[in-house]
Amino acid sequence: MNTSFRLDPLPRGVIVAATPLGNIADASARLMQALQHADIVAAEDTRRVRNLAQALGIEIRGKVVSNFDHNEEGRAAQLVEAARSGTVLVVSDAGMPLVSDPGHSIVAAAVEAGVPVTCFPGPSAVPTALALSGLGVGHFLFDAFAPRKAGPRKAWLESLRGEKRAIVFFESPHRLAQTLADAAAVLGEDRPAAVCRELTKTYEEVKRGSLGELAKWAEDNARGEITVVIEGGEEVPSSLEELVDKVQRRVADGVRAKDACKEVAAGTQVSNRELYDAFLSARDSEK
Repeated sequence: MNTSFRLDPLPRGVIVAATPLGNIADASARLMQALQHADIVAAEDTRRVRNLAQALGIEIRGKVVSNFDHNEEGRAAQLVEAARSGTVLVVSDAGMPLVSDPGHSIVAAAVEAGVPVTCFPGPSAVPTALALSGLGVGHFLFDAFAPRKAGPRKAWLESLRGEKRAIVFFESPHRLAQTLADAAAVLGEDRPAAVCRELTKTYEEVKRGSLGELAKWAEDNARGEITVVIEGGEEVPSSLEELVDKVQRRVADGVRAKDACKEVAAGTQVSNRELYDAFLSARDSEK
């Protein structure tokens, strides 16, 4: 491995390192060094990490072991013990371990045992999607994968009604259209969002628009690895009176009453009709 700078020797303990999302050139010099020289490489998929090393033109000299969702808890103690006197590298298939990927059991066990843990930072789909979304993402909430079943998914979306931070999550291609349709129904069809697919890969695509637009687009265009970003909304007002006050201000600005009610009601638990009736009652009482 040729570098124009000097790399420090690998530290003893557990190293968590990010692997490329798709573009091999995103592999860091420190990741390449760790793959070559770690005593143990704990990988989500052993075949993938060997293929990665081959693509990078390097050789993994240490022992390679699998570390995935169904075996990492039982394997953690053994790996932490090995990290007391050597270096254990933890990698997932793509991106940063622990971010909706295996790795937590080893890190938690190492911390508890007083074994050093460090990170070789690098690619992650979450900040990549946030940066590409074009939305206001100064503050955001990462919620891993959206719930698979309709009931829990709608309940999850309901819990986000008053969320002012941007929301970023992963979704599978075959559920994307329905999830976006549910999000449009709960959070409002006009809420700005972005669907980021195949990040850093040859066919990378970022589709930006409203939730309603994206739900229709996804019916025929959902493919690949997908990350969704939804712009934060306004905090849900605590009373119907506050909603009416918002409608009155919009009407004073020249917005048609029914349009103002539809806009204000989006993302709340109040229907357009209920808000419109309350607006009319408030207007009549002022006469």
